Amino acid sequence: MNAIDLLKADHERVKSILTQLSESTERGIKKRTELLAKLEMEITIHTRLEEEVLYPAYKKAGGKEQEIMYYEAKEEHRTVDSLVLPDLKVTDPSTPEFSGRVKVVKELLEHHIEEEETEMFPEARKLLGKAELEELGAQMEALKAQYKKEMSANLAA
Repeated sequence: MNAIDLLKADHERVKSILTQLSESTERGIKKRTELLAKLEMEITIHTRLEEEVLYPAYKKAGGKEQEIMYYEAKEEHRTVDSLVLPDLKVTDPSTPEFSGRVKVVKELLEHHIEEEETEMFPEARKLLGKAELEELGAQMEALKAQYKKEMSANLAA
C-alpha cells in the first residue's frame, strides 16, 4: 500500500472514533474510556509514521513552502499529543467538560487531516512519485505492526 493511502485509511479510522466519541453520552463512561484508548493508540502510531517516514521525505523533496508545511504539521501534532489529548485523558468521562474537550480534539484533528489531504498529500504525490510512495508505505506498514505490538505489550504490562 502506498504511504498516502495508508495514512488516509488511518485518518478515516480516527474520524470514525472521533464521531463515536462525540456522539457518546455522559452515561457511556465505559464506551468513552474504550474509545479514548483506541483514539490515543491510533493517533500515537499515526503521528510516529508521519514524522518518522513521510514528513522527512516530503521536506527533503520539497522547497521552502514544503518546509513550512512540515513544521506546521509537526506543531499541530505536538498540540494534540502534548496538550489536548493528555488533558482529555485526565478528564472525567461522565462530565460535560469531557464532551467539550472531545469537540476541541475533533475540530483540531479534522482541520489537520483536511490540510494534509488537500495540500500536503497531493504535493507529496508529485514530489515523491509512485515508486517512492510505495517504498515508504512498505516501511510504514512494518513500523505500524511493530508499534502496535509494543503499545499492546505496554498496555498489558
